[in-house]
Amino acid sequence: MNTRTAIAALLAATTCLALTSCSSSSSDDKTEAKTSNTPTEDPGDKFMTSVIDAHLDSYTDGVPAAAELKAFPPQWCAALDSGHSVEWMFGMQQGDLYPIGQSWGTEKSDAYEVLVLGVKTHCPTHSDAVLEELRATGEY
Repeated sequence: MNTRTAIAALLAATTCLALTSCSSSSSDDKTEAKTSNTPTEDPGDKFMTSVIDAHLDSYTDGVPAAAELKAFPPQWCAALDSGHSVEWMFGMQQGDLYPIGQSWGTEKSDAYEVLVLGVKTHCPTHSDAVLEELRATGEY
């Protein structure tokens, strides 16, 4: 009888351990499947979509090449992280980060809008400071 009790207890413990192991593993699999199946949107793509959706006057003939325009937001964020202002970034003798290319340009009011869109998609922690600075200029 003691042997049967010991075997039953061992089987119960093994079953409990197996169930716990399976339960833990399957929840990990579900979590992993959720995260792996969730598409992450590239901030550059999100930025380009927002620029296109803004229908800016500067780009009535077409939005600049994505590769060219996408290069600006990370540079803006790095400048903002370093404590630079919008005025510094857009200054030709200072930051030289005004959104312009070899064959395209951006009107100043549209440049501010493009900057705001880029900051929102790439470094939203700077959004309030950028908006505050632009509003203080009276041009935004």
